Amino acid sequence: MAKRTSKSLPALNVSLAQLTIQTRSNNFHQQPYQQRVLSSLSQSRQQPLGEPITFLSLNNLRDNPGAVKKKRRVGRGIGSSKGKTCGRGHKGQKARAGGGVHPTFEGGQTKFYKRMPKIGKMKNANFKLELIPLNVVKVQDYVTMGRLRPERSDGVLTMRDFVNAGMFPSSSIKTGVKLLGDGKEFIKDKLLIEVPFASASAIEAIESKGGFVTTVHYNRLALRALLKPHKFPNKPEVMLAREYGDGVDAAQLDVHDTYLLPRRARPPPKYMPYYTDYSKRGYLNPKVQLERKKRGLKDL
Repeated sequence: MAKRTSKSLPALNVSLAQLTIQTRSNNFHQQPYQQRVLSSLSQSRQQPLGEPITFLSLNNLRDNPGAVKKKRRVGRGIGSSKGKTCGRGHKGQKARAGGGVHPTFEGGQTKFYKRMPKIGKMKNANFKLELIPLNVVKVQDYVTMGRLRPERSDGVLTMRDFVNAGMFPSSSIKTGVKLLGDGKEFIKDKLLIEVPFASASAIEAIESKGGFVTTVHYNRLALRALLKPHKFPNKPEVMLAREYGDGVDAAQLDVHDTYLLPRRARPPPKYMPYYTDYSKRGYLNPKVQLERKKRGLKDL
């Protein structure tokens, strides 16, 4: 019987130092994060002088466990646990592409927000006046800078002058401007102002310096005639001659005197008490009209 010859195994060219390094590297990644940082710190302390000591390096940078969750791709076979119907079930509205119901859908019965009463809206909210607040200190500042100058010959400042001075655009004026009294201690000029609404403090501040405030009603047509008189036809020369005499120069007249503007509408019953009240300086009050006559202001 032939003897079995045993072949000699090849020599392992692995040194003890290499096995030690490989074992340490495997144990390093199995340790908790804190131990790994301390381990790298202890290794960094053994570095030669001149090299920076860091807690983190490229070999221990990684996310915390569970920080990143891989997105599951659906429709990739039954082995992926989200194949075939992709977790939507069989048929139905929710199984279709783009399907689903609104979050407030309750199976066809009246929705909750429709069962609740309507609250929070005024009865006449659509008729609320959208007034632009204008403080007297801003008017005084624009007059001091020379940007606000009256266009009319009687020296009265109107909303058209405010628009021409760049205080606000004409498109922002929906129903008018309300004059407020903030900064009234800075008033130093004699101001004559016509606005739809004015506060008591603003009236007192203007009149304390010799000025006068008149509150005038403007409907939509009157507001358009005030801000954009050039949208209306020009007055014929015969009418200008009858009103201002023969040989009158239209360039010397006020802008609103050279156009055929509509007649001013009276205020509605809701605002009639306001424009007939002297404390509000309403233009329909007899005392206000008499005061305007004394100051040489134009009739309204």
